Amino acid sequence: MFTGIITDVGKIQSIDLDSGNIKIVSNYKYETIDLGASICCSGICLTVIERGSFSDYSYFCVQVSSETISKSSVKFWKDNTEINLERSLKFGDEVGGHLVTGHVDCLAKVHSINKSKNSNIINIKYPSKYKKFIASKGSVCLDGISLTINDVFEDMFTVNIIPHTEDNTSWSNLNEGDGINLEFDVLARYVARQLEEKK
Repeated sequence: MFTGIITDVGKIQSIDLDSGNIKIVSNYKYETIDLGASICCSGICLTVIERGSFSDYSYFCVQVSSETISKSSVKFWKDNTEINLERSLKFGDEVGGHLVTGHVDCLAKVHSINKSKNSNIINIKYPSKYKKFIASKGSVCLDGISLTINDVFEDMFTVNIIPHTEDNTSWSNLNEGDGINLEFDVLARYVARQLEEKK
């Protein structure tokens, strides 16, 4: 489990989509990363299969399945792509965002970005079949970032990004048309399921 509070911005050093192997440069000290540990990579829970360091940086390696590649933004990742990182929760950690599983529900798209000095309003387009999971003031995880939903439309919703979030995540390079990983609030999924069962 994760919280959607980004603790590092990593960079893809190498990626091979045929094998699913990805090498990620990180500020996490490699000796603090256990083999088999879960790290949320732009919203995707991935397992560490190797870690190490060179003279001036640490790295860890993960492997993604064909299923993950097909349903996430991994298919767009290249060498030097920046990704949001969060290590898994430990008992006693503060839950600063909301509970995030790292299981991407679908690929969404940045429809528009309206910039202002205090925040950016980002309009997110997503498959309308998932609208039952979206509610104003509810939680959503986008590229691993815990965010609050503002306005809701048929196949779009908006979120606000303050400068601190923009400066300390990969979203400092976000552009209109970018594909982003979307995970709905786990509570919303269970509530929707219960309502379906009552029909």
